[in-house]
Amino acid sequence: MRLEEPALPNKEHRQRVLKGATIITRITNSDTTCTIRNQQATGAELKVPVETRVPAEILLNVPVDGIAYRCVMRGRKNDRIGVQFTGTETKPKLHYC
Repeated sequence: MRLEEPALPNKEHRQRVLKGATIITRITNSDTTCTIRNQQATGAELKVPVETRVPAEILLNVPVDGIAYRCVMRGRKNDRIGVQFTGTETKPKLHYC
């Protein structure tokens, strides 16, 4: 009797991009600039300075898209952060980027 290997889930294609963005934290209304390295419909990979502290839930303002994404952090390795999009908002008021 031969056991079949389980099917691997299809990974969504990651579109490589280089977009400037701003991480806005809801607790202190502080912001940190970052770069979006790749993006897909459900999330993105961000590049941030290694010393930057990023909370588990953020608002990612992407001026070139004219939108802000509500995000949950899914992982971090050095200067790379993986986030999952949980919703969208219009450009934050009182934010100038």
